[in-house]
Amino acid sequence: MTALERSEFNFTGQTHVYHGKVRDVYSIGEDKLVMIASDRISAFDVILPKGIPFKGQVLNQIASHFLDATSDIVPNWKLSTPDPVVTIGHKAEPFKVEMVIRGYLSGHAWRTYRDGVRTLCGVTMPEGLKENDAFPEPIITPTTKADQGLHDEDISREDILAKDIVSEDDYVQLEKYTRALFQRGQEMASERGLILVDTKYEFGKLPDGTIVLIDEIHTPDSSRYFYQDGYEERQQKGETQKQLSKEFVRQWLIENGFQGKEGQQVPEMTEVFVQSVSNRYIELYEKVTGMRFAKADLSNLVGRISQNVESALKNL
Repeated sequence: MTALERSEFNFTGQTHVYHGKVRDVYSIGEDKLVMIASDRISAFDVILPKGIPFKGQVLNQIASHFLDATSDIVPNWKLSTPDPVVTIGHKAEPFKVEMVIRGYLSGHAWRTYRDGVRTLCGVTMPEGLKENDAFPEPIITPTTKADQGLHDEDISREDILAKDIVSEDDYVQLEKYTRALFQRGQEMASERGLILVDTKYEFGKLPDGTIVLIDEIHTPDSSRYFYQDGYEERQQKGETQKQLSKEFVRQWLIENGFQGKEGQQVPEMTEVFVQSVSNRYIELYEKVTGMRFAKADLSNLVGRISQNVESALKNL
């Protein structure tokens, strides 16, 4: 098995490269980006020592699927997907906020609520809810888009406007897009027997002023899904909801004494464990999209990517 843990390409017209936690982003000329979804996997803000074969392909193809399925709501950055792990698209100036939207009281929102706080990012959460209950209507809880190595932080709509991080006209549009995308995502999830619990969207602006959706959308790395079947029963009994996300990786780390804290060591990732994570990501793909996953040829992974990207760039 081969995993793409880091890429070091030099594409025609390349001007810059940025290695993120999971994605490697190559700037081409002034106006295009080549985004490569690596097989790196992170948890607790730590990149784990081994890559997961096919993880990059899963994330790239899920994102591509949902970008196409929502392009009638908001234009997006994608131009083409010339390789299973690559998306080529427009370069946009990112807004310095991430639009997080929550349909249910889960994760960070629940931890805040559990601690007695009823306001998150300036939004009031109603009394009387328990973990994983649905909100009366989805709430938008933005975060700052942090520089490399720093954590994103909660921020309210009022602070975003007061600090002029985003203009009011643009922010109103971002909210409209966020709600419409989430509604579409929930509808598509429901067709697959899933509940889209919460997610985040990132937007940018093209030189002509057009707001576009950028980065990934509705992937298990950026979203939380529950299974519809048994949801109500589990809620009534106070049981944990069955999730479709990379939560199983976090749970494995916790069980083996790692939560990203100082002095803790990442447990050994055996070949059996790596294979199991790869299989789980493929299951995620098939459940979320309803399509069969076709494993790409890994025999010459780097050569394949290089050839496909160069060919695509010639035709753009």
